[in-house]
Amino acid sequence: MKTKIITLLAASLLTACASAPEDISASYVSPQKYDNYDCTQISAEMDNVSRRAQSLYNSLDSKATGDVVQSTVGILLFFPTLFFLEGGDGPEATEYAQLQGEKVALEKASVAKKCSLSFKS
Repeated sequence: MKTKIITLLAASLLTACASAPEDISASYVSPQKYDNYDCTQISAEMDNVSRRAQSLYNSLDSKATGDVVQSTVGILLFFPTLFFLEGGDGPEATEYAQLQGEKVALEKASVAKKCSLSFKS
């Protein structure tokens, strides 16, 4: 019985951890948003979106790693550390998903306009 309780508690606390950025799906953004953009504007917007997405990626990755370390320490060594987990994904994860969708939409707009742009993954 005690093992079941510990297992359930550990599982519920691990679901409160922040997601790794690789596990966050892109939100849908219509490429039509960029219908009035020319190739130069698409390129500039992609640079801006990519910079912000990279900044959020670094922040989200750091939070996810910290949550994993904190939950491991809590489960194995010192239970009270589990009470300081922040509780899952926040607004940064939502913005990151939106930016990932923006990148997909910008790539589609670039292809539709036959821009000779190359984008990093």
